[in-house]
Amino acid sequence: MAVAFLVVAVVVGAPLSGQLKPGGFQDPGAEFVQVDERLEEVTGASSEASVIALVEPGAPIQSAEGRAAVTRVADTLAAEETVGGVVTAFSGGGEAFVSEDGASSYVVASFGPVSDAEAEEAALRIDEAFEGDETVTLGGVQITFEQAGSTIESDLQRAELIAFPIIFLLSLWLFRGFVAAALPLMVGITTILGAFLAIGAINQLTTVSLFALNLIIGLGLGLSIDYSLLMINRYREELAANGPGRTAIMRTFQTAGRSVLFSAITVGAALAGLMIFPQNFLWSMGMGGVVVSVIAALVALLLLPAVLMVLGARVNSLSPAAWRRSVERADELAESGFWYRLSRAVMRRPGLIAGATAALLIIVALPALRLNPATPDANILPTSASARQVSDALTADFPQQTSEAIIVTVDAPGGPGAQAQLSAYAAELERLEGAAVVLPPRNLGDGLWRIDVLPAGERLDVATKDLVETIRASDAPYPILVGGQTASFLDQRDSLVAHLPIAILIIAGVTIVALFMMTGSVLLPAKAVVMNLLTLAATMGLLVLIFQDGRFETLLSYQASGAIDLTQPILLGAIVFGLSTDYAVFLLSRIKEARDAGAADDEAVAIGLQRTGRIVTAAALLFAVAIGAFATSEITLIKELGVGTALAVLIDASIIRALLVPSLMALAGRWNWWAPGPLRRFHNRFGVSEGEAATS
Repeated sequence: MAVAFLVVAVVVGAPLSGQLKPGGFQDPGAEFVQVDERLEEVTGASSEASVIALVEPGAPIQSAEGRAAVTRVADTLAAEETVGGVVTAFSGGGEAFVSEDGASSYVVASFGPVSDAEAEEAALRIDEAFEGDETVTLGGVQITFEQAGSTIESDLQRAELIAFPIIFLLSLWLFRGFVAAALPLMVGITTILGAFLAIGAINQLTTVSLFALNLIIGLGLGLSIDYSLLMINRYREELAANGPGRTAIMRTFQTAGRSVLFSAITVGAALAGLMIFPQNFLWSMGMGGVVVSVIAALVALLLLPAVLMVLGARVNSLSPAAWRRSVERADELAESGFWYRLSRAVMRRPGLIAGATAALLIIVALPALRLNPATPDANILPTSASARQVSDALTADFPQQTSEAIIVTVDAPGGPGAQAQLSAYAAELERLEGAAVVLPPRNLGDGLWRIDVLPAGERLDVATKDLVETIRASDAPYPILVGGQTASFLDQRDSLVAHLPIAILIIAGVTIVALFMMTGSVLLPAKAVVMNLLTLAATMGLLVLIFQDGRFETLLSYQASGAIDLTQPILLGAIVFGLSTDYAVFLLSRIKEARDAGAADDEAVAIGLQRTGRIVTAAALLFAVAIGAFATSEITLIKELGVGTALAVLIDASIIRALLVPSLMALAGRWNWWAPGPLRRFHNRFGVSEGEAATS
């Protein structure tokens, strides 16, 4: 049955997942989107620069040869059926379309009302039309999307080639045997292919962003390793105690299986918090997280136990004698191993350790206070991509590029009266601080006028953002809407902020409810939320130091833009809370199991950490490799996500689990397990824990 599923996933799932497209970063209800839709409705062309052709003819643009080159490029773009309008320096663009040195110009083509698929096909046709033309470099929104899509596909292949061999070698060392080491890869491959099949099917019903595939591969492989480690480690314990057979499998399923199920629910529910955002990019990441969490759990709970049942004691086959002895002695080390001794040492000075650890994380987090957010554009591409080259050239050589214009649309009647009023209004806008040039009002027909305001600074300068806000608050003679790239950033930021409280409530609520149902404690979930926030803050601080400040550019192969993607804290927050709760479930379930078996509070912590310390650390290391492989991505957004998630996982599994958890539990003592009477009775009736199964 598993083989049949894999065949279907490969044959059907791969083509379906290959239909996903990049993009989806905007809120469909944002004001700048309304501007674009209104302009498209009236003019038949989008306000965004769908394709920008940078023309460098080798002669001055104002010369006959230069004009001929620009005209030729414009005619080629206009011949594309999806193009609704073309603007050049000689047809509506003016001097702003000519570089400062007069040696280059750009042509803007805006698509009409077409679907995403039609726009992608058009971008490919335009790319082919200029192939081999060394005087033309293509950029713009659609070319950026097309190049991002092809780059992501190659990134996925590279990440798999890097991650799988390293994970197998590490698994060989961690699982102490060839047979056991092969099982996580089996679970991981099945999970990823199954998730591709599911997400491809979902894409037939609604649009799913291509970026979700990166999360599916990294998270799918990571969760598969986590769950395999937990299940196999527990099975080996039961194998040593009860021998191979149904008893060992059932006890593994009742104990580790419960943790896997609970973990999948918490990780999936935390990532589901992303689905409340209207941006398709975040919604897709949330959907991908939910899908891969569910499938990882199903594979770990259905396929893996079946394989273990078939293998029996042979799960330890092909294992060197020394490795086999270390597996067999795992139970003996429960009260004498490294993690046991470490937790005992930490709990002797809990106040000092807790204070020093929290202070260290806060210090590392401080750079996050100067985080400079930005929205995705061509800068997420490598410098070898033509769209990135065009973007860089426009910034460097065209100080008043109209592609960064603030677009003001006005609903007003035609005629000289409105023309006079809007001309006066345009003159007022030109006097605003931050405005460089205001183009005369243009009557587009159907009661719509357009005024372009060219800012003095770059699109995300404080002065430019303030200018947009001032225009929106200005006393216009007729109703206005404000769009353009700067307005897009502000609308995106406001949309994220507006939806963030609900997402935080969902994610934090899931963490608290999940850990309460597992432990029956009120204090432990509250501490977990605080520790998760420390992990997230420290991770964002490191991302600012690395990507915003431009450190390790050669090592990580990227060029710093001086900003971090606006969605990164939200996306990382959901992932960090999900995975941190995942590890907390593993650890606290074993602590509670030891406590329920009669161990004192401190002793239970030490035993629980010894039982899970190696597992959680190994899981984190393997997860960091799986998701960290995306540090090789040529898309900066994906690179940030890969590095950030890997750092968060390593911080949580080392500093948080090894130092902060035992020290805080030692400080709280028996209050760790306190809950009000009604909640305690609720937990006794509905709660879940490995301890119950272990003692049954």
